[in-house]
This record gives sequence, structure tokens and C-alpha cells, in this order.
Amino acid sequence: MRREPHENVATVLVDPCVLTELELACMALDLRFWPVRTAPVVLDGERVAFQVRRRLLLARRGEWDCAADWVPVWIGFGPTWQRGEDPLPWAAHAVLWDLLGGHAAHVRFHKRLGGVARMPVPEGR
Repeated sequence: MRREPHENVATVLVDPCVLTELELACMALDLRFWPVRTAPVVLDGERVAFQVRRRLLLARRGEWDCAADWVPVWIGFGPTWQRGEDPLPWAAHAVLWDLLGGHAAHVRFHKRLGGVARMPVPEGR
């Protein structure tokens, strides 16, 4: 049985004061930045964002309490990182983790990828 088509993403809690800055940094590296609340594959954005944030906070048992009001974001990989059906190259992982590490005071994340339904991308991009 084959897995449904999906997109590999990092789930990140982002301090609202750096949301735009981090999104622009992701764009420059061909990383896709989707706030969970407004992601096109999410039907009830507020509820899903709340659940994602809560799950991440509870997993750290108080260690991430500073991020209780931060924005949950999915960061994926643009076409320059894709190799057809092949797994993402390790260089893609390294670029993402280095970017997030550079914003360590304003982001919280687990250093692993999850999968979400494929995000539609507007034509001409």
C-alpha cells in the first residue's frame, strides 16, 4: 500500500515579531512558509493551529512556555530542492536547520520533518 502524496515540512513555532523576516528568509532559500492557520490544505485553520501549538508545547513539558502565543508554521521545500521521487537531499535539511538556528531566540521546533497534504502553488511560480 502506498502512502498518500505528501509534502515534507518542519513544524515550527514562530515569535510573531519575526514572522515576516523569517518568511522572507525562507523565500530567499526556496523554502515554502505556511502559517498553519492559513495553509490551503487546512479546513479549520484556527482549530488546527491551536492543536498544533498545544501539541508542541505539551511535548516540552513547560520548556517552551514562552511560545504559548507564537504562530505555528509549516516550512517545506521548493522545487530547487526536489529530486522527483527521491528523498530530499541532506543539504536541504542542513539549510533549513541552519536558518532556524539563526533565529533560535524566536523559534521553537523539533529537528525532524513531518508530512502534510501537498500544498497547491499558484501557476507561474
